[in-house]
Amino acid sequence: MIKILIYLSYLFGTSELILTVTKRSKQKNVKKKNDRGSLIILWVIIILSITAGFNLAYYKTWSSLNYFIYAMGIMVYFSGMIIRWTSIIQLKKAFTVDVAISRNQELKTDGLYRLVRHPSYLGTIMIVSGLSLCMNSLFSFLVVTIPVFLANIYRIHVEEAILVDEFGEKYKEYRKTTRKIIPYIY
Repeated sequence: MIKILIYLSYLFGTSELILTVTKRSKQKNVKKKNDRGSLIILWVIIILSITAGFNLAYYKTWSSLNYFIYAMGIMVYFSGMIIRWTSIIQLKKAFTVDVAISRNQELKTDGLYRLVRHPSYLGTIMIVSGLSLCMNSLFSFLVVTIPVFLANIYRIHVEEAILVDEFGEKYKEYRKTTRKIIPYIY
C-alpha cells in the first residue's frame, strides 16, 4: 500500500513539474502579473506537509476500515486529478502556474468554472487530501490538508485581486454567483 502511495505522490509531483515548465506565463504575452510568492509558498507547504504526513502515517496492521479509508483516499486523489486537469484544459492558454493575465484574455465562466471560480485549486486540495487519507492517520490528514488548504486560500486571494483589477464589475458579478472552491458551500 505504501508503494502505491509513493507512486501517486510522484505522479502528482511530476504532473506539477511538467506544468511548471510548460505553463509559465511568457513575458511578451503578459498584461498583468502579480504572484506575490504564492506559487513558492504553495509548493513549500505541499512538500513539507506531505513529508510530515508520511512520517505520521499509520503503517501497522490494517483492518477492513483502514483499507476502506485507503480506497476512499485513492478515489478522492483521482477525482482531484480529473478536476485539476479538466480545469487546466478548459482554460487553454489562459492557464499559467504563476498568477498572470494574458493579453486578450477573457473571463472563463463556463465548464467547471460555472460551478466554482477556482476548480484547479479544488483539484489540488482533493489530490493532497486523497493522499493524506491513504496515510490512514488523523494526524497525517490534518498536517497535510489544513496547511495546503490555507496556502490555496492565500493564492486565491492573490489571484482574485488581479482578476478584479482586470475584469472589474464583470468579475465581481461572477463572484456573486459562484463559490470559490467548493460548489454550493465555499
